Formats: sequence, C-alpha cells, structure tokens
Amino acid sequence: MKHEMNQKKNKQHLITPVALAVMVVFSNGQAFASEDNNEEKAKVEVITVTGSRIQRAELVSSSPVSSIGEEQIQLDRAVNVEDITSKLPQAAAGANSTGATVGDSFGSSTIDLRGLGQNRTLVLINGTRAVPFSFRNSVDVNTIPAGLIKRVDVLTGGAAAIYGADAVAGVVNFILDDNFNGVEFSTSYETADGGNEKFNIEGIFGGDIADERGHITGYVSYAERSELLAGERDYALKNSTAMINEGGYYTDVASGNTFGISDTGSLVDSRETTNFAADRYLTQPMNRLSTGIIFDFDVNDDMTAYGRAMYSKVNVKGAGASGQTPIFVNEQVTLTQDNPYISDEIQNQLTFDADGNALVNVERNLGLGVQHTKAMRDSLQFQLGLKGYITDGLSFDIYGQYGQTDETATIFNNAIKINKNGESNFANIANTIDIFSPSLDFSEFSDPLIYATRNRTQSVLSATISGDSSPVFELPAGAVDFAIGYEYRKETGKQTPGDAFRNGTSFSSISAFDMDASFSSKEFYVEMLVPVVEDVAFADEISIEGAYRISNYSNTKAADTYKIGINWAINSEIRLRANKLTAFRAPNLGEFASPITALSLSLFDQNSDQFVARLAGRYDGDPCLLGTGDATQCAAFGAASVGTPFDSSTAQYTFGGNPEIKPEEAESSTVGLVYTPDFIEGFNLSVDYYNILVTDAVSQIQPGAALQSCYIDNPDPSNPLCGAVLRDPSTGLISTAIVNDFNLASIEQTGIDIAINYLFDAPREMGGKFKLSYQGNIITKQTRQNNSTVPETDCKGTYGSSCSGDFASILQADYKHRATFDWRLDDVSLQLGWRRIGEVDYSVDRSETISAQNYIDLSSSWQVSENVAVNLGIDNLLDKKPPTPLIGANHFNTVSDYSVIGRTVGIAVRYTPSY
Repeated sequence: MKHEMNQKKNKQHLITPVALAVMVVFSNGQAFASEDNNEEKAKVEVITVTGSRIQRAELVSSSPVSSIGEEQIQLDRAVNVEDITSKLPQAAAGANSTGATVGDSFGSSTIDLRGLGQNRTLVLINGTRAVPFSFRNSVDVNTIPAGLIKRVDVLTGGAAAIYGADAVAGVVNFILDDNFNGVEFSTSYETADGGNEKFNIEGIFGGDIADERGHITGYVSYAERSELLAGERDYALKNSTAMINEGGYYTDVASGNTFGISDTGSLVDSRETTNFAADRYLTQPMNRLSTGIIFDFDVNDDMTAYGRAMYSKVNVKGAGASGQTPIFVNEQVTLTQDNPYISDEIQNQLTFDADGNALVNVERNLGLGVQHTKAMRDSLQFQLGLKGYITDGLSFDIYGQYGQTDETATIFNNAIKINKNGESNFANIANTIDIFSPSLDFSEFSDPLIYATRNRTQSVLSATISGDSSPVFELPAGAVDFAIGYEYRKETGKQTPGDAFRNGTSFSSISAFDMDASFSSKEFYVEMLVPVVEDVAFADEISIEGAYRISNYSNTKAADTYKIGINWAINSEIRLRANKLTAFRAPNLGEFASPITALSLSLFDQNSDQFVARLAGRYDGDPCLLGTGDATQCAAFGAASVGTPFDSSTAQYTFGGNPEIKPEEAESSTVGLVYTPDFIEGFNLSVDYYNILVTDAVSQIQPGAALQSCYIDNPDPSNPLCGAVLRDPSTGLISTAIVNDFNLASIEQTGIDIAINYLFDAPREMGGKFKLSYQGNIITKQTRQNNSTVPETDCKGTYGSSCSGDFASILQADYKHRATFDWRLDDVSLQLGWRRIGEVDYSVDRSETISAQNYIDLSSSWQVSENVAVNLGIDNLLDKKPPTPLIGANHFNTVSDYSVIGRTVGIAVRYTPSY
C-alpha cells in the first residue's frame, strides 16, 4: 500500500506539509549537482524547492538557494547547529557561544543572514516555523538536532508571500532526515588549547511500521561544551579593566582622610585594584539533551498522517543581563568607635562624633568572583498533519503545530543590596564583621538570584489545496500548477522577573520587566507555476512563478506581499532566473509590548568599572565634556563645561517597546544564472545578484549616535536626536539616554552570491576523484540610514555597531567565502578548506582597518569498515589569532564574528550495527 501511495505521489504535484528543500545537491551538498554515480555524471532527482509549495521534477526554482549537505556536516563534525551555520558565507555571527550575550539571548545561537539582523531571518524545520525563544522572535538553532540534519538550505531575499512575516533577509531551512532506516550511534569530541571542549553522543533509529504503511525516525542526543576563559588568550586580556580590590578603599567623610587595604591586609595610602578579566567567559559552557520522533502513516491509499515531536533541554552559562563584573560596595556606612575590628591605625584615620560614630565611604570588592547567568531552557514542538488526494488532480495538506519554550535565568555571585525595609544589608553588618579584611568570606551574603522566568509559545494551523489545471485546461507548454492555502498563527510571550530585579534591590545595575503579551495572524496565500514555452529555439522551457499573500495581524496593519519570478532554460546547459518579491516583518513581542526598562549607563561606558565589552560602541562619552562638541550647541542645552567629572553610574539607559510601531517593509530583486556545461563533466556554476531594501526598519538611536549627531555632525538646536539624550538641568550632566524602538531606519544591501562545484578524476597515479567547491558572497552596496534627519551611512566593508542590524553582529564584510578541495578515494576522503573574511573599516569614520582574515581547515573521513566511519579534522589549522582593533571592538578587544577560539582538533565516530 505504501509503495502504491508513493507511485501515485510521483504522478501528482502533491503539496507536502513542508516545503522541504532545495536543489539537486553535489555530494557535499553545496550546490546543485547530483551525487557522483557509476557513470560519474550528474543526474536530476525529483525535489521540492525551499521557497515554494509546488513540487518540481528538476531544478526550476526562480529563487536562489544554496545548500550544505549531510556529508559536509559530517566532515565539519558538527556538535551544535552553530558549528554548521558559522561557516556560511551568507551569515553573520548572530548570538553565539563566544558572545557575552548581554540582554535576552542568554547563551543562545541565532542566525543573522546578510548581517541584516537575526530578527529578519526566518528559521524553518522541514519547511515549517521553528519555535522562537526570545521576545525578538529569534530561534535558538542549537535546539535542532545536528546529527539528524540532512541538509541546510539558505534562501536569499524576501519570502513572505510563501512563508509569511520575518523572511526579510531570507530563510534558513533545516531539512531533517525523516526517512532514516536502521540504527546509528555516533559520538564526537573537539577541543581547543585551554578549554572549549565539546562532546556529543547521539543515537538515531528509523524504520517502517505497520506492514510498511508508515515510517518512524527517532533520535536522542546529549552534548556538552566546556568554558574557555579569557585568561587563556593573551589578546583577551589587553586593555582589561581593573576594579577595587577585596581590601577596599575608605574615605572618612568628616576629615577627607583616605586609606586603602592591600591584598595582604596592610594599610596603604593608595587605592588597590584587582583585575578580574581572566575569569570571564570567552566561550560559554553548555549542556543539552535532545530527543524526538518524526513519523508518517498511510491511513488509506489516498491519505497519510504525519507529524513530529521534538524536545530539548539546554543549560548554558553566560554573561547575561548583569555582565560579569564582580559586585562591590560603594556607599557610606556608619562605623562605631567600639567596633572590635577597627585597629588603632585605622581609628586614627577616622573622625568619631560625640556619640562615637564615624561616617565612612566604603569601596570594597565583596570577593564573590565574576557574576554569571545560568539559563535553563526547555523547548518542545509538536506537529500533526494529514495530507492526501481529493481527486486525481487535486490534493490537500492540513497540519497543526504547537511550540513552547520555558526559560529560567538565574544570576550567580550577586547579592541583595537593599532589604525589605529599604536598608543597606552591608551597612547593617558593617560593625559585626571585619570589613577591612581582604580574606573576609562574603559567600553567605550571596544567594543565586532569579533574574526572570520566560515563557514563549507559538501555535500554527495551516491548510493547503494544491494541484494542476489539467482536468480543466492546459496551456500549450503544459498544465498550470497551483497551491491555495490559509494559515493561522498565534504567538505569546510572558516574563516574570525575580523580586530583586523587579524592585532593583540587587547589587547589579539592572532590572527586569513584567510582560504578558500576544498577537495572532490570519493569512491567505496562493502560488502558481505557469509554463509559458517548451522545446522551442533558445528556450527548452520558460515558466513564470507567482505568489500572493494577504495578511491580517492583530497587533498591526500588515501589508500584502507578492512574488513574481521567471525561469528560462535556454538549453540543457544554461538557465536564467529572476525574481521580484516583497516582504514584511511584523512587530515582534519585544518591539510592541515590552515596557520601558532601565539600565545603568555605566554598563556602556568603557571608562567605568561596570563596563560590559559586548555593549561597546553605544556610548563613547559626552562630547561637551570631552571638548569635541560644538561649544554653542553645548551651551544651548545647558551642558556642563569641558573636563567636568561625570560618573556614568548616575545616569540611566532606558529601552523598551512601542505600541505604535509599524511593520517593516522590504523589496527584493534577484537575477541569476545556472550553468551546467556538457563539455565540462561534473562542473556546475551559479551566479545570483540580489538587492534587498528595507524601509520603516525598526531602529534604536544609541546615545553615542545621538550625541554625535546633536553636538558634532549637525549642531542645530532643532535636531530631533538631541532629545534622545536628556541632561540634569541643575548639573548639565547626562541623566537619561532614551533608546526605544521606532520605525526610523532604511537599510539596503546589494550583492552577488557565487557557487562553483567541479568533480573530476584525480591523476591516475593518485586514484580517486578531486572536487573543488566554492561559495562566496560579494557585497557591492550596503547602506543604513538610522533616521531621516541623518545622512546615509556607507556600511559596505565595515565593522561596528553603527551599521549593525540588531547589535548581535557588527561585521559587515563586503566579501566572504568558503572554498574546499576534496580528494576522494574508495574508503578515505580528505578535504582542505579555506574561509576568508574580507578587509573592513571602522563604520563610524573608517579610521581603523582590520585586514582580511583567512582560516584554513583540514578534514578527513575514513570508512573503517562496513559498520564504522571516522571523521578527523582541525579547524583554524594555522591557529589564526583574531584581530584586535584599537577602536570598535565588541568582545574582548576583538569582534565576535571572527574566530576567537583558535585552533581546534576534533574526532567523530559513527557506528551502524548490522541487523
């Protein structure tokens, strides 16, 4: 029955529940040629194309799609999906294991296509939406089982007409092997000098059930990643910030006398400091348990039920919202003359009043070590669907999908500063313990503090009817294929902060907000594939693709979107393709519903003890105090004079959502060439030009940009950006930087994607096959205009937060590639890889240049026996160190998009038992 059903499916244009994937792939899945076969010649397979809901019998999609296949994934020894996506030329860093992840990313790994922002990249699993974890709609791709991934497809440009909102920069579709047969066990291990060890063990099983009427695939895996501390890398310790030591520094308020306590407990005149940078996480430790099943079952000859259930539990430690600065006291306390811990030497420095009290300002590291946030994230997703035939020419597909992410973030090595009575906990114990002792143990003073719990859900209901026009009519070139459907989606987000961060009573200068919000969408869509010409001079085939989606959102007025594409197969060797598409990105929960939250400006100030490296570039000081601002403009706003001391911890950095926010809108154009010449056997080439223009882009005016515009670039009192940074009218110092979400920006990127594959015989004396593969991205234009009052910024070939899509990635390289050379023998394959990131300049003024960075990788695979396969490899073979620019770094003196780990060595073993 199953066999009969499959035969019937091959005769029809049956819509699958997922728009599975892509091109016909070369053996490593990087382009669109078939696996080499006995004739060692490419052959075409029946596929379904990412970016379309209509099956194809050959590569005719007008949309440019690149792909990474299972063999390459195995050569890369991927433990996490991040290990796969980090090498894509089309992708920027996003949030990743080496980012400090201040904010709501909490140790996640996200995808940022084109550097346009992780919130503008749609992530799919087998063609349907993956459940987000954050209020910014980002997906933690490390919850996807790396061992079950058959292929990763990357679709360029807007795809809202096919998939709905969020596909502005493009789509990344993870194709899981839902037809696995047998049992496979695998394990992998990878390490770098000093840490960042990664370990994974996984089991996969699959087979037919119920007399071959159905199939089930299941998996279970466990993975760990250990930390790599900054102290293991010399570059990470440059320019590191020192803070007050555990002995402390004391000021007698009445007399002004000051003294410090050294690390050995001696009284000294100076302020003693300690450097904690070596203990910070360069990479974040993580462990993950994943399990799930994928199934289908033939209900009868014309109907199949299908679905999946996926669960992952991730525990990860990172900087979190509090950063990693150790907590310290800086407050005035009353010390009593009968305090037994005050030595005669110290007592001589203090002024006691008639009641025997001395008012003393205490600065002291509490010695609890660096802070860190532990995020525990449970993610699950269920899907259940039914597909089949209505008539011989008409099919249906209905599915429901529910996903949920529950997360608890807990901050360690912090403490409650203010008790329930509003009193200082430290001041209350200042006379009962020896606060002058550098060896004093404050561990009982600290408890793990819950920062926030967060719940995120996504529900989808989709129904599609598809088929072709043959029962009614056919055009001279054939029948018209179509798909018509409806999709309902609801997203909810709820956050409950811990009491200490709701009330602001912890030692951290951070707060968390309550939120309970949701939105829903109802969408109708239609897609058509119209054959225009077939088998005529200069046109083996010409077809037109069209799609249109009508969207209705509960939280905003959404735009309708469309796609129009053309495929022109000039002959069997040359195919041209072009697209015009529109897309939109609806306001996510964080943008329209999150309340205003305040942080200390000191977290963004590189001259502050509380500075968080991940936040570099958002605030670079007050031009009026530095003397770089226009004097007349500074006077007009009552700014303090040049050189006035400023403690940034007294100012706030406020951010949050905006209920009036509108959707972002985007237009994309692509034009491409696919070339498979008959006279060069095994050679394939694709070249695709693309242009993406985003208008009404959600943007935030960072205080550094606002101050630069108001006081330096455009010192006009009517400049609206001046209102983004408020001053205390009594002191003239900055009091508040307002960083809310607004539809302010426009972003444009134009570029070219190139993919080349060439499989050919190795010299006879060597034997086997050689294969050359190349994937490259060339950006010819990239601009960003943060709002209409400021000029457009040329972001092509730059780094820095002023050109960042959402500040997760700050590198806008105008050239990236990955090239590989393979030598394939019967049981052994060797691969030499070359990754290159082009030269970039500092985005603000191009005053600093980072030269092009090259990484060499070496991989091998060995089929030891029929049951055992081994992969060995070295990434960053030459141990290339990351660049350390003098300005604009965002992560330990470098940029997190580069390889910060150094050389890594790994091994993976797969065992497939005979049965």
